[in-house]
Amino acid sequence: MRKLFCSRWLWLVLISLSISATSFAQVGITVSFGPPALPVYTQPLCPAPGYIWTPGYWAWDPNYGDYYWVPGTWVLAPQVGYLWTPPWWGWSGAAFIFHQGFWGPTIGFYGGINYGFGYFGHGYDGGRWNGNQFYYNRTVNNINVTNVRNYYNVTVVNNNPSRVAYNGGQGGIVASPNAAEQAAERERHIAPVEAQTRQVQEASQNQQLRASVNKGKPPIAATPKAGTLTGAGIVRAKSAGAPYHPPAKAATPEANGKPVPRPPTETAHPANESAATRENNEPTPVHARNLPTHSTPAPSAPANTEAEKQYQQRQQQLSAQENAEHEKLAQQQEQDHERMAQQHASNAQMQEMERQHQQQTQQLQQQHEQQERQLSRQAPPAPHNEAPRGGQPEKR
Repeated sequence: MRKLFCSRWLWLVLISLSISATSFAQVGITVSFGPPALPVYTQPLCPAPGYIWTPGYWAWDPNYGDYYWVPGTWVLAPQVGYLWTPPWWGWSGAAFIFHQGFWGPTIGFYGGINYGFGYFGHGYDGGRWNGNQFYYNRTVNNINVTNVRNYYNVTVVNNNPSRVAYNGGQGGIVASPNAAEQAAERERHIAPVEAQTRQVQEASQNQQLRASVNKGKPPIAATPKAGTLTGAGIVRAKSAGAPYHPPAKAATPEANGKPVPRPPTETAHPANESAATRENNEPTPVHARNLPTHSTPAPSAPANTEAEKQYQQRQQQLSAQENAEHEKLAQQQEQDHERMAQQHASNAQMQEMERQHQQQTQQLQQQHEQQERQLSRQAPPAPHNEAPRGGQPEKR
């Protein structure tokens, strides 16, 4: 029995590792509005042979409801022969989805976005591996030939001058993965290395890198090495890639100067606010996990009559039922994501799944609102000698 348990445990571990190796590059968080344009900046000097350029990008902080700039940087390749596929934002038909970057033997699809320095929308023109050595294309990289002796010069014609930072949707890049990029998605991937993770963490804690603060022109656009945003060689952005336009529902500053933690996809709504009203003001949540949990309204006064007690009991039962349905749909949608990751689903398949998820979430939300309205009509009337719930008894 113990041997069987260990075998099952080992099998689950292997499955978990397999999923983590493939799913990290798929779908991340979703946001209702796209990131700002990519800023204009120069590339810092390559620090040493074997380092590969990873371009900067806009990431999302759900605690502040704002994009922030993750500076471009040089990263030591985690394995000989591996290249970096940058992360990218893409419109799913319901929201903008973040696709994580990854290391792999070939470059995958990164939205057709022109990150510059060899990443001009498809593939990578900044360098190539020759045996155990990485050779840099000097025409698109900033290298010191005294320190880096493996280089070549090949002129690259960039026919993609756009600085738009997302694929699809209104004003987005129009591009789809080619056969080679689709094949790259099925290859073995390595997640961002620890230095890249530190780069993201450092950027998320720097208020000056938030889009609402720097207006699309970050003061730290690129760094010589990943993992630190201080020291020599830091590059400032020359300009924003386009005029910055804050979203209609951007977080507003509090008295202490910090943004209100209010992601647009995770906003709680009053029970009596209709879905039609929200459609005119805020986006419909894409996933069930973005919906607020249900709780029984606190009674304004103790239940005195049998009718009041029964009504409060029905409120509690409805809240429990709605939370169970909410949790069931959230788990189902998470399983959909895992299944699609294991199947190496295409971008079109992922977008269709997100469209279905939004439809499911909206239907559940509308169903719960209707149930709550029906129950509120059954509320027992207040006694004739009392004001409405929460008020004071009338004086005679």
